[in-house]
Amino acid sequence: MTSRVEQREQTRRTLVAESRRLFAARGYGEVGLSEIVRAAKVTKGALYHHFDGKADLFRAVLREVQDEVGRKVAAAADAHDDPWTQFTAGCQAFLSASTDPDVQRIMLIDGPAVLGWNEWRAMDEAASARHLAEALTDLMDKGLIARRPVKPLTHLLSGAMNEAALFLAGSSNPDDLRDTMAALTQLLESLRTTDGT
Repeated sequence: MTSRVEQREQTRRTLVAESRRLFAARGYGEVGLSEIVRAAKVTKGALYHHFDGKADLFRAVLREVQDEVGRKVAAAADAHDDPWTQFTAGCQAFLSASTDPDVQRIMLIDGPAVLGWNEWRAMDEAASARHLAEALTDLMDKGLIARRPVKPLTHLLSGAMNEAALFLAGSSNPDDLRDTMAALTQLLESLRTTDGT
């Protein structure tokens, strides 16, 4: 029984890994289910046992990418003790992680196109915006930024960082990452209270 459960889980992991590799290399629209099952060395029946179809499989791939980016952001933030530095390091880590072409293709380009804006936005909110809102609330509670409605501020910052990541995805200028990080730092510093109250 356990080996059957493990085998099913391994099949699912293989399908997600192979799909991710193919989607990242060529984009969702250029990859067919036959190619995915061939790469994963499984049958279409095995794929449909785990996923409703290609879009559902992509959803699992996107969730995995979002989780990885989230872990990188958390690790960058957790490397610091100061709450403000945690916040800014996490925001910068998001931009850095978003410069990975695989992340750009899956999370920022194909994600909204494949799943639609509303579902992509809901997944983005569950994966990262919730953490951003928690960080902003904590900074307000500590008096490091002025108290204001958290939800609109979260959406503004999340949107700005997603747009910056898309800008970097289309850029061939190596200075753009540095310049974007500097602009982000300036934007975040504008939120900070000068007296800590």
